[in-house]
Amino acid sequence: MSNVEDIKKLREMTGAGFSSAKEAYEEAEGDLEKAVELLRKKGLVGAAKKAGREAKQGLIEAYTHGGRIGAMVEINCETDFVARTDDFKNFVHDIVMHVAATNPLYVSQDDIPEEVVEKEKEIYAEEVAGKPADVIEKIVEGKLAKYYSDVCLLNQAFVKDPDKSVEQLRTELVAKIGENVVIRRIARWELGESSDN
Repeated sequence: MSNVEDIKKLREMTGAGFSSAKEAYEEAEGDLEKAVELLRKKGLVGAAKKAGREAKQGLIEAYTHGGRIGAMVEINCETDFVARTDDFKNFVHDIVMHVAATNPLYVSQDDIPEEVVEKEKEIYAEEVAGKPADVIEKIVEGKLAKYYSDVCLLNQAFVKDPDKSVEQLRTELVAKIGENVVIRRIARWELGESSDN
């Protein structure tokens, strides 16, 4: 079983996000039971169980930078009470500023149209044509992971703490507040850009 398959299994067992599962797997040196225990200690297993709960409250926040860049996010939680807490408000503010700074195109990998992913795979495979098929597959997988970290908000390193992904930050908030948190929508504008961007 490859590391990727082990990490997928760990995610299925705990419901933890990919980054958290990978980090726990590496820290546990490939021992799945130990990795589950590490995730439980961090409160991430319980956070994952909250992921299926409906989140329709929350906040919409806008941010402008120097009158040239603007960003807006909608982030949902389960109750109006949590939406009014400083922890939630600070998270929303941090995320809208992050969007302004990094310009992600999608919230998550699931939002990327399949034809875009297939086109990226095709481009990466052509770049390394002539190598053995298993090598091409690994290179394409690595380049695709890099692509996701560039264009998907949840996969990006958080600008204020690059050691954490935005998904890890979201998961930590869920564990802390005890409610599901969903980054629903993002938008970013830059002065002078064409309207088809």
